[in-house]
Amino acid sequence: MSGRVLLVEDDPGIATVVREALQDESHEVVVCDTIASRDRNLTERRFDVMLTDVVLKDGDGLATLDAVRDVAPDMPVIVLSALNTLDTAIRASDTKAFEYFPKPFDLDELTRAAGQAIAARGRAATDAPSKGDELPLIGRSPAMQGVYRMITKVLRNDLTVLVTGESGTGKELVAEAIHRFGARKSGPLIAVNAAAIPHDLLESELFGHEKGAFTGAISQAIGKFEQAHGGTLFLDEIGDMSADAQTRLLRALQTGRIRRVGGRHEIAVNVRIIAATNRALEPLIAKGRFREDLYYRLAVVPIHLPPLRDRKEDIGALARHFLEQAEVEGLSRHTIDAEAVKALACHRWPGNVRELRNFVFRLSLLAREDAIDSRTVESLLGTTAQSGPEKPIAGFEHALESWLSERSLLPGTLHRAATAAFEKPLIEHALFETGGNQLRAAQLLGINRNTLRKRIAELEIDPQGFANRR
Repeated sequence: MSGRVLLVEDDPGIATVVREALQDESHEVVVCDTIASRDRNLTERRFDVMLTDVVLKDGDGLATLDAVRDVAPDMPVIVLSALNTLDTAIRASDTKAFEYFPKPFDLDELTRAAGQAIAARGRAATDAPSKGDELPLIGRSPAMQGVYRMITKVLRNDLTVLVTGESGTGKELVAEAIHRFGARKSGPLIAVNAAAIPHDLLESELFGHEKGAFTGAISQAIGKFEQAHGGTLFLDEIGDMSADAQTRLLRALQTGRIRRVGGRHEIAVNVRIIAATNRALEPLIAKGRFREDLYYRLAVVPIHLPPLRDRKEDIGALARHFLEQAEVEGLSRHTIDAEAVKALACHRWPGNVRELRNFVFRLSLLAREDAIDSRTVESLLGTTAQSGPEKPIAGFEHALESWLSERSLLPGTLHRAATAAFEKPLIEHALFETGGNQLRAAQLLGINRNTLRKRIAELEIDPQGFANRR
C-alpha cells in the first residue's frame, strides 16, 4: 500500500537514501530538516506516516511529538535515532511510536515498517510505560540495539519471555526493565533462582505448601506464584529445574492455576512469566532433561543477551557508570581515560558485565590517582593487555573470585554450579591454545575426544572461531 510520508531528518545523506528507498516502494515523500518545517508541513497536508530523527537542528524530535499529535493524532510515527540507548528506546515507546530504529538501520526493514504503518493507520495505540529515573541496561552497541527493540515490543503485552545469555550478562536486568516499564509495573516483581534451590524444595518455593505437607512444613507457606499475583514472576536458571517441577510449571502456565504442595484446592494466579537461562536448552531437550512443550511455552519471545566480549564498544560507558555507582556507595571519585578503557577492552571478561562491575569497584577502591590510567588497569588485571585476538581466559583466578563473590549458594551445590559456569570458558581456552584442533584440545584437557565434541555441541561453542588464532 502506497502512501504519503513525512521524513524529518537533518542528515542530507540519510535523508536522500531513505527518500529514494521509499519512493522505490511508490510512496510520496516530503523531506524536512527542522521541527519548524515539520510543523508547517503537517498543517498544510495530510500524511500517512512520519519518520523522524530525535536530535534536530532546532530541538528534540521526540520531546515535541505532542504538537504532532495535536495536528495528526492518528498518524503513525517511526523514530530514527543515533542516540542508541535503552533510554531512547523507552522514550520512543512512551510516545506511542509505531517503531524505533537505531542508526545505522536496515533500509529494507525501515521501508517495510513504513508500509506496515501506512496499512495499520487508524488502529488505536495502547498506553506506553512511564520512564523511571534510572535505566537498568547500558550500551549503544549494535548488539544491544536488538535487545532494546525486543524489550519495547513486549512492554504492552503479557507474552512470556525467555532471556538467554552467559552468566553475568544482565538477564535479570532485562526482566527488571520489562516489568518496570510494562503494563504490570504497579504489581510485584518476584524472582526465584532454580539453580540455588535444592530440587526437592523447588516446588514448594514456586507453589507454596500446606502445613504438614512434608517433614519440616510446620506452617503454611505462600509460594512465588502467589506472591507475584498481579505482577511478574522471574524464573532464573530454568534449565536446572527437576522433571517434576517442570511438569507442574507447565500446568501452571497452561491453566493459570496452581496447587500448593499438600493442598487439595487449585488457586488462580495472574502473573507474567519471564524466564532466563545461561544453558542451551535444546541439548537438554534432546537428552530428555528438559520438556520440549515447556520450552515452547517459555520461549514465546526469546531475547538473547550478548556476552561483553561481543559488545566491547560498550565497556567505556559501563566502566564510567560503575565508577559513579562506586562513588554513590562511598568510594572515592574517579575518572577513567581513553587508554584505560582500551586496556579494559583487551580483556575477555569471562564473567561479563558482572565481572567488569566488580573490577571497576576494585579500581575505585585501590587507584591512587583521581584519573585511572592504563597502567593501573593492567597492573590490577595481572596481565598486560595486548592488541589483536585476546586469550579467552585472561585472569582465570580473578574471574573465579568475581564469580564466587556474587553467589550465595546452598550447601552441597557450590561444586556443581561452579563447574557448570566455568566449563565453557575452560574448553574455549583449550581450543584457543590448540588453534581450534579438537583432538589436541581434548588431549590438553585430559578428556576423550568424543566427550569434548559432545560438550562443544551442548555449550554451543564454535571451534572454527579459534582456528589459526595462536
